[in-house]
Amino acid sequence: MDISAMKPDFEQMSKAELRAYIVSHPNEKEAFEKFVDRFKANPEDRGWHPYPQTPEDLAKVQQLIQQRIEQSHSN
Repeated sequence: MDISAMKPDFEQMSKAELRAYIVSHPNEKEAFEKFVDRFKANPEDRGWHPYPQTPEDLAKVQQLIQQRIEQSHSN
């Protein structure tokens, strides 16, 4: 049996699918490289916020985290 026929097509996977594959196959170097390539290709699609740059930014982040914790405890 041809081993390459069993390998997933990383090009056809969404970022979420590729990420899930990497999590479940941490030693799969080719999948990781494809994920990094996609991540670099579209830096605006990162899904995170910049690191707080000022004390005011940091205070706002801490406030938002506290609000989220309180919301999760009230549910």
